[in-house]
Amino acid sequence: WLMEGASRCSGEPTVLVDKGALFNWDAAFLPGPWVVSQAVDTALARVPEHGVVTATLRRSQHIACLAAYLPRVIKAGYLGMLTCSTPSEHTVSPFGGLTPVFSANPLAMGAPGQEYPLLFDISMSVTAGGYVARAAREGERLPEPCLKDADGRVTDDPAALEGPPRGSIMPIGGAQHGYKGAALSAATEVLSMALGGYGRADAEAAGDGEANSVYLQIIDPAAFGSLATFKEQLHALQYLVTASEVPEGAPPVRFPGQRAWQRRTEQLAGGVALYPIIMEDLAPLARQLEVTQPVPLG
Repeated sequence: WLMEGASRCSGEPTVLVDKGALFNWDAAFLPGPWVVSQAVDTALARVPEHGVVTATLRRSQHIACLAAYLPRVIKAGYLGMLTCSTPSEHTVSPFGGLTPVFSANPLAMGAPGQEYPLLFDISMSVTAGGYVARAAREGERLPEPCLKDADGRVTDDPAALEGPPRGSIMPIGGAQHGYKGAALSAATEVLSMALGGYGRADAEAAGDGEANSVYLQIIDPAAFGSLATFKEQLHALQYLVTASEVPEGAPPVRFPGQRAWQRRTEQLAGGVALYPIIMEDLAPLARQLEVTQPVPLG
């Protein structure tokens, strides 16, 4: 995007609204990871005064993995929630419909705990477009029927999404209970687009490519009582979930963030395990930009 001019490589976001405990920025296609990090920094600086800080961003270039922004929020002792949507994208159909309306709309949340945090990052659709594209590229079927073709048939064939004619990804809940995911899809678009004042109603948004509308909220649990009490309540919930009985021979129940935090700790110490094709995809760019790629450890 930077090389093609789809992302701005200089400048600052335009402040549209700033009321201390909330702000609204127009990123105007600044790189998503950079501008969201700036928003997180701004919110973190204001939380001690306000207790809760909320932000919306429009026209942020693709912000990538939402959960990646939350460890420093967690380490600061705060709860963070982040969601985004893509005004130009229509890949997820509403429950009962054939026409794709929503984007995948990931939602991430993180909160500090006694032993490990709450941490998750999930889309409001059964799967995300990136996984569908990867399955198509590798000639594989999806692990379960996640799509509807243009005639409404439920399928695990990734080719059904692109067609022609185009199909759609089902919302969380799938063919039987997708009304739940469709409602969550609408909710995340209201938070990220409607509150920010830019989205489906704007004709120019159709040309914004993969630029995101973003909703961010950071909460200080201590503003509601004490951080220790908050962690105690979360710990009790974690215990109840992980102590849940399972069928004989089944793995134990995990709490959201338990394995992710463990893997994060391990990979910070021993190196990051990447999906095999990632380095292959980066190789042409490394050669073009004359950057030496890292070699595998061990």
